[in-house]
Amino acid sequence: MSKEAKLELDGKAHTLPVIVGSEGEKALDISSLRADTGCITLDESYGNTGSCTSRITFIDGEKGILRYRGIPIEELAEKSTFIEAAYLIIYGDLPTRDQLRQFSELFTEYQFLHEDMKYHFESFPSGAHPMAILSAMINAASCFDDELMHWRWGKANSQFNIYAAKLMSQVRTIAAYSYRKSRGLPLIYPKRAYKYTANFLHMMFSSPYEDFELRPEVVKALDLIFLLHADHEQNCSTSTVRMVASSQANLFASASAGVCALWGPLHGGANQAVIEMLEEIHREGDDGSKFITAAKDKGSGRKLMGFGHRVYKNYDPRAKIIKRACDDVLSKLHVTDPLLDIAKHLEEAALKDSYFVERKLYPNVDFYSGIIMRSLGIPVEMFPVIFAIGRMPGWIANYKEIMDDPKSRISRPRQIYIGRALNHYVPLEERK
Repeated sequence: MSKEAKLELDGKAHTLPVIVGSEGEKALDISSLRADTGCITLDESYGNTGSCTSRITFIDGEKGILRYRGIPIEELAEKSTFIEAAYLIIYGDLPTRDQLRQFSELFTEYQFLHEDMKYHFESFPSGAHPMAILSAMINAASCFDDELMHWRWGKANSQFNIYAAKLMSQVRTIAAYSYRKSRGLPLIYPKRAYKYTANFLHMMFSSPYEDFELRPEVVKALDLIFLLHADHEQNCSTSTVRMVASSQANLFASASAGVCALWGPLHGGANQAVIEMLEEIHREGDDGSKFITAAKDKGSGRKLMGFGHRVYKNYDPRAKIIKRACDDVLSKLHVTDPLLDIAKHLEEAALKDSYFVERKLYPNVDFYSGIIMRSLGIPVEMFPVIFAIGRMPGWIANYKEIMDDPKSRISRPRQIYIGRALNHYVPLEERK
């Protein structure tokens, strides 16, 4: 039996259907509210608004649960790879051996960029931020595929597999090139013999004279970071991708918009902010104790980065996984990092401090992922780029979900206008 909620407005009752998700999540369906009542809802930043139904990712922030297509992130982190998880997220099921092989072969086939794109890279100023280059070049890449530029979902859905693989494969090539451009280094071409993550490291760090040493622990650590970031429900960048996709923009244009949204320090730049915080603490000769005290004082201007999450009111499940990986990779690489010691001290202190415990400010995935990337030699400005590569399967899956939905309409949020009432033009000579 379906449930309904009652809304009374101006003495008149209105019914709102209650939608229940597969994990018991409840929502009030207000899609007919404006037509029935003349009112809209106001929910700034959409913290209580469901913009869609989705089959891709489930999060329970109170319990610290994250699942891709129903599979716990802990299981995928232990047993899977980024490419296998990407297939799961995009297509809905774990691949068979043949499906995984074919999926991987598409990445190899489409990993090279059109040679003319090199001139676009050369036109960026030295020192341009890699995220700016990444967003621009993803968009530019679509211009070199005439079929993609004129592709419409209803006419050739079979092409989606190619475009999805092309985007996922070329984004790492573009990302590596953007890094090398920002450092004034010659571009390194991908190698067909290397798998996804290894190839990215090769393009990042090899030289024209010597290939980068692809240590298994390094490749595994970066692959895990990609996997843990592969999707995360309706966050800022994913919602941006869906909104752009709702206009029927092509896949590359929608992903480019996602990169721009991800760039912000409150989203994809958060792990960069963690490293900058730890470096500041280290420069001041603090072990984190003074910083913890200052962070509790709102007037100090100090904020404990990498703690707390808009969704999780418990320990971010990805943080537990990445913490173990961080300890493991640093020990195998024989890296001693004073920032890691500070990070551990901050975590221990915050988890015991009633101020942070009462506010449910637990470490999130950004807290340790930045330290791992730092140990792998990835510069801070590339952190959000790594995030973008990892998040690409989720963006592609959400794009596909929008296009597969026959009821999908262009996104068009409403607003409550609070500006001036009727106003009139005053000629320039009469203005005071």
